[in-house]
Amino acid sequence: MMPPTDNSASALPSTLESPDLATLSGEQVAILTPLIDAQIAFMQQWLTRPAYQQQLGSDFWHWLGAQPLARYVSAAQLISVVNDWALAQTMSESMRADIRTLLQTLVYHPINDDVVLAELIDDAQVTALAQYIASHESQRSSLIHALIGNDTFTDMLTQTLHHAINDFMESTLDKAGGVGKLMKFGRSSFERATSNNLDDKLQGYLNRNIKKLSHQAENSAKAHLSNTEVAKLIEMSWASIKTAPVSTLQQYLDDDSLIGTGENSNGGSDANTTLNRLEAGLQDSYNRLRQSAYAKTLISVGIETWYQRHADDSLATLATSLNIDDASVAKLLPHLHTFISDIMHSELLTDTLRQLLTAFYGQPDIQQHLKGYPSV
Repeated sequence: MMPPTDNSASALPSTLESPDLATLSGEQVAILTPLIDAQIAFMQQWLTRPAYQQQLGSDFWHWLGAQPLARYVSAAQLISVVNDWALAQTMSESMRADIRTLLQTLVYHPINDDVVLAELIDDAQVTALAQYIASHESQRSSLIHALIGNDTFTDMLTQTLHHAINDFMESTLDKAGGVGKLMKFGRSSFERATSNNLDDKLQGYLNRNIKKLSHQAENSAKAHLSNTEVAKLIEMSWASIKTAPVSTLQQYLDDDSLIGTGENSNGGSDANTTLNRLEAGLQDSYNRLRQSAYAKTLISVGIETWYQRHADDSLATLATSLNIDDASVAKLLPHLHTFISDIMHSELLTDTLRQLLTAFYGQPDIQQHLKGYPSV
């Protein structure tokens, strides 16, 4: 649904269609100039009064709030703004620098030394999360199998033990002198007599037995990591760290407190710090995602779904969902006094009002009305 077209502009009085300023005589200009200046001054004085600003702002808010969303914007327009404008733009270097600076400031703020993790995360939240994770038994079994029962893990462990045993035997035999030489001779004789390589036999033995052991370890892990045990493990882990200050998390970062100097105290580049790498990684991911058909499709569907639910809602109803109501607007308006007053007294608005009023008085029918006044 497209916003309705307002054709009221076509019904404007003819007095505003073709202003003719040249028709004003010098005497009329001399008389009208102070009149126009007085009108401008009156409007500026009236509209900069705090009480009137608040009343006018409140009245405007009530009028605007009563208008339906669909009158001013359609779902297609919202989608175009997001997909064709917002997502089409890369994040500026200035904004990225601000993000890095803010991250650094927040992560290394001194207050992090005085606030413990338990103040940010409630025990009940951890318990609920632990119960949720523990309840996913099939996923947990798959994870255990991937970590312990995986053939790749078994082969890696077999190779590691095989190399370790060989290194041990070689180093031991070399140090054993004559006995070591005798053992090497025995090993060579065994391989010739059986047509088998001792290394291959050892590796085959390890492979068979380690696979068996890994399957036993997998079954044992599944048996011991029951729903109750998993939840208990998570809660115990939380209990061991919840009294630690938030600044404890800084130990997992390699960032220096200096930013923008090109080099940190460890002699490395700022670009290599954890927070900078994190920001750069997120930026790369965002750039790939924002240009993908996948993201644009989901955004379009999301906007259409939301719009269908709220197209007939008034703007005030939508604002209420953001906790913006009459009371919050009333609190905001006084803070806009300086801003509105600056606009009213700006040279741009003053010149615009003067041009409009001069054009107004230059209209033929307005001049005709003014002829009834001897002074004009």
